[in-house]
Amino acid sequence: MDNKYEAVIKLLLETVQSNLAVEEKKKDMYEIPVGVSNRHVHLSQADLNYLFGEGYELKKIKDLSQPGQYACEETVIICGPKGAIEKVRILGPVRSKTQIEVLAGDCFKLGVFAQPRMSGDLNETPGITIVGPKGSIQTPDGLIIAQRHIHMTHEDAKRFGVHDGQIVSIKVEGPRGGIYNNVVVRANDSSALEFHVDTEEANAMSLNNLSKITIIK
Repeated sequence: MDNKYEAVIKLLLETVQSNLAVEEKKKDMYEIPVGVSNRHVHLSQADLNYLFGEGYELKKIKDLSQPGQYACEETVIICGPKGAIEKVRILGPVRSKTQIEVLAGDCFKLGVFAQPRMSGDLNETPGITIVGPKGSIQTPDGLIIAQRHIHMTHEDAKRFGVHDGQIVSIKVEGPRGGIYNNVVVRANDSSALEFHVDTEEANAMSLNNLSKITIIK
């Protein structure tokens, strides 16, 4: 083959590879990592004292993806009118108000009715009994199913063209992929970029902590 033709072919291949690399980099810029969470409990210090003893401090076993959040060694039992679920993990640090996040399927076992809510939106939510090694409490409210949402910084929000509180749709690739609507954007400068979904919704589309999603609005 003529050297001139070889040079042209080489240039074409390099151009194609360069274009593919640019497209891949552009795709990576708009992909969002996934965080899958199981049922868990956030406790106030007052409720932690009732359940584990006065002045008790939670023991961290691992950091979570969101800055300052961590999984604790301690677990509790949550009880409803029809049944109980054991070994529900506590997440730290302590909060101003106790919040219990369950799966939709858990509600049938417990005999309670919880609705999808954003964290902290506890007005008119049901309560539940929490049992610890030193005592038990009946919360007046705080039981929710976690609303799927995306954590991001304000800079991330600008890049994605969204804003705090906006409701978006996201796309999941793969054989069981699809579209999730009603995904809430939570933008603040103390967050790490991540789409949060519970294990039931993750399993429906074969999502795991290595998956990535894209916003389609």
